[in-house]
Amino acid sequence: MRQTLILTGDVNLLNVGDPAIPFARVADVLGKADVVFGNLESCLYDPPEQHSLEEEGFYAGSAAGAALKLGGFHAVGCANNVNYGAEAISASLARLDELGIRHTGAGVDRKAARSPVVLERDGVRFGFLQKTSVFWPSGHEAGEHSPGVATIKGHTAYQPKVSNRPGVSPIIITWADEQDLTMLREEIASLRKQADVVISSYHWGLAEEVLQYQVQIARAAIESGADIVMGHGPHFPLGIEVYRGKPIFYGLGCFSFHTAHRGRVAGDWVGLAARVTLEDGKIQKAACSPVRHNERNETIIRSVKEEMAAMEHLVKLSKKFGAVLDLSGDEVIVWQKV
Repeated sequence: MRQTLILTGDVNLLNVGDPAIPFARVADVLGKADVVFGNLESCLYDPPEQHSLEEEGFYAGSAAGAALKLGGFHAVGCANNVNYGAEAISASLARLDELGIRHTGAGVDRKAARSPVVLERDGVRFGFLQKTSVFWPSGHEAGEHSPGVATIKGHTAYQPKVSNRPGVSPIIITWADEQDLTMLREEIASLRKQADVVISSYHWGLAEEVLQYQVQIARAAIESGADIVMGHGPHFPLGIEVYRGKPIFYGLGCFSFHTAHRGRVAGDWVGLAARVTLEDGKIQKAACSPVRHNERNETIIRSVKEEMAAMEHLVKLSKKFGAVLDLSGDEVIVWQKV
């Protein structure tokens, strides 16, 4: 039996007045997929009137959450830097429960935040877990008895390029926290026993560069049993790697993001939607399509030809990891079973 899994990057529902709008142009495509999963980069929370939105996270409002249901999302990841504030996170998760949309990466305590989601379709079990390496130092990570997000820490060191030339920009070195990485390996191995297909999702990165800790985490996830790694956070499409025959999407970029970011005009971005085709629970093909945003705040799936410059740049970024992407059709073929 053939099945389709669609993975999306950042979904931010700020400024959504009509939940029917954001995914109106892609609902048919998402609706035909057996499983749709994305990174929800906003809380579905209605703060008190006196609350300043600049104090904490991105609060889209509970009504905006209906867009996910209308768009065809089955589950979302909530581990990221804008899902912040105990009350906001709790309210957002309650709203997702009300909508019937499963979630991972945030919870009322550490155990709940780290719990995966398993969805079954025609006897095939899809397992998801999500963590963030980008989070605030206090009041954000889920505690033993406090709401928050699931995290996997990264560390930074600076190595001088020239020892006798003060002021020369250093080489920046990053690595994953050893204890967190060990816990991740254990969690993926455990999820592997519960699911036929394991998707490991991460909020991480800085601009268009893939840092060492991202590669370390992604490869550890594959080594521990993940079938697909999906990254998000920098709002750019990042390079793609095929490691041990498994796709790593280091950055899917935006899928629905009306708010301006990094000095760019709202909507001035190209993102990726990953499409994975399976046969009897085995991956046959991994591909992705460029997506854009129009003036009405609608996400639009584009062809390779329509976004050739951006896709050629993606090819260049992916060559660093030895990946050979095929741009000959309407979508980018990342890996295909021969």
